[in-house]
Amino acid sequence: MRKSRRAAMAAVLTALAVGGATTALAQPATAAPAAAAAQAAYNGVCGSGYNVVNSADIGKQGTVYLTYNAKTGKNCAVTIRKTSGAPVSVFTYLGVSETGASDFDSGNYTSYAGPVYVYGKGYCVDWAGGITNQEVWTYGSNCGARVATRVTKTDGATLRSKVAEPSATVAGGTR
Repeated sequence: MRKSRRAAMAAVLTALAVGGATTALAQPATAAPAAAAAQAAYNGVCGSGYNVVNSADIGKQGTVYLTYNAKTGKNCAVTIRKTSGAPVSVFTYLGVSETGASDFDSGNYTSYAGPVYVYGKGYCVDWAGGITNQEVWTYGSNCGARVATRVTKTDGATLRSKVAEPSATVAGGTR
């Protein structure tokens, strides 16, 4: 079920209030083999022409993927559970702070939430995903920064750590 832009912004503002106004970038999809083994496979749900440009593991429960379509200039995000099963709370968020555009999907799903889309060519993007009690938020991503902070929330605890940003991939297009 899609939520309105107002609900998406409320979710972002709540996350910022809880986690602080931190600029964070996620680790690349081509991380070390051990990290890749923990990822849920991208399912192609964003559609033709969308390529994975970034991802973040959501504990051992799944992965949120950021994709980009160079032809349309649109970004897409999807949160995928590692193992399908009984419906659980899953969400996906995608936004561009500079334009105010955002999209959000949440509900009780058996395998994934999303896809959600925003036009992002030439802009940094904010994206997030969560499954049950774990979530990962990424702010100001894929716009050329080399080091970032990952914000991970589990059972009310917040962890911030430094991660490398993909150096050659810019989700919003080249700047």
